[in-house]
Amino acid sequence: MNETQAIALLKECERDNKALFDEIDETALYNTEKVLAAFRECRVAERHLKGTTGYGYGDIGRETLNKVFAMTLGAEDAIASPYFASGTHALKVSLYGLLRPGDTLLSVTGAPYDTLMSVITEKGIGSLADYNVTYKQVDLTKDGDFDYPAIEKALSCDPKIVFLTRSRGYSDRDAFSIERLGKAIQYIKARSRAIVFVDNCYGEFTEKSEPTAVGADVIVGSFTKNIGGGLAPSGGYAAGRKDLVEQIAFSLTAPSLGTEIGSYAPGYQNFFQGLFLAPHVVACALKGSILFGSAFDKMGYRTIPSPGKRCGDIIRSIVFEDPDKLIRFCQIIQSVSPIDAYVLPEPWDMPGYKEQVIMAAGTFVGGASLELTADAPIKPPYIAYVQGGLTIEHIKLALIKCIEEFGDQ
Repeated sequence: MNETQAIALLKECERDNKALFDEIDETALYNTEKVLAAFRECRVAERHLKGTTGYGYGDIGRETLNKVFAMTLGAEDAIASPYFASGTHALKVSLYGLLRPGDTLLSVTGAPYDTLMSVITEKGIGSLADYNVTYKQVDLTKDGDFDYPAIEKALSCDPKIVFLTRSRGYSDRDAFSIERLGKAIQYIKARSRAIVFVDNCYGEFTEKSEPTAVGADVIVGSFTKNIGGGLAPSGGYAAGRKDLVEQIAFSLTAPSLGTEIGSYAPGYQNFFQGLFLAPHVVACALKGSILFGSAFDKMGYRTIPSPGKRCGDIIRSIVFEDPDKLIRFCQIIQSVSPIDAYVLPEPWDMPGYKEQVIMAAGTFVGGASLELTADAPIKPPYIAYVQGGLTIEHIKLALIKCIEEFGDQ
């Protein structure tokens, strides 16, 4: 297609999805008010934006950031820390804080993504398996739903933690809505004493509430995804029951210290401001996901979620059935990026993954997937996972280039 035709298709997709866009705007307004309420309640002031050095005793910026995140996420307590290196690291620290030798970890959403599976099961690297933590797994049904009879049977092993992954990762399914998560969590709690632990990455602010509102005991996520708002330079959070967050804090620092220490000399402005912006930026990312899904569906490609469906996370899967098309798609996303647009991404052996992975990530914050990015393992059926976008204008420009490339294929 030429540029004029591509723009016409984009406008058609916008018209087709106006009702969904209106719903997303309503959610963003609600979540912005929720964030503002937390800022007001915690009396956030300019002094809280400043950092400290050394041990960080009495660091009011750190302490207030934790309180604001807890309120926003509907949790009793939270750790909002720049020292979580990634979502995987935040999950690892949290699991190590809550599990002990002889405990069982049960995942009821199939296997977690590759890098976390290494944390859980790979021998000889200091994994949970090396500490005698047993891992069990219940796969989802063929249509991507919870397998309730299998879950009931698996709960007989008396797991310490039942683990749920909200987003799809590199799997071929929809992300779970809060409603579907709530149904599963209540089913588990009626039959078990286990801690319900939700990997909340990519899901924050896509709806008006978080998994804590439907019974999750702990939720964990990354600042370089939704809740960092595109400004947080690093970090992540763990939020939930106060007693559990305390155990996670002991794992992050030391059992005698918890959240009483931890300085961050650059200060906390980007974390507070990123949280403030996050509902709006997530709304842009959701609209972009819907536009990508609608346009590629019209061009004959299968996308997940299906066109016209509300998104449970900010990720859009596009099934190419062809490795060359998949690679070319990622290269186009890179070419429309603000940073390193001249770079041509190629598949490579990425640490923690079995297959080669291609990543398009021309981002201001390295690897930040709330910024417009695309990545994929190079394996059939050759699915690209595109996510994020700090502005809807940037997303539209990238989509126009993709339509021009793939519209006539």
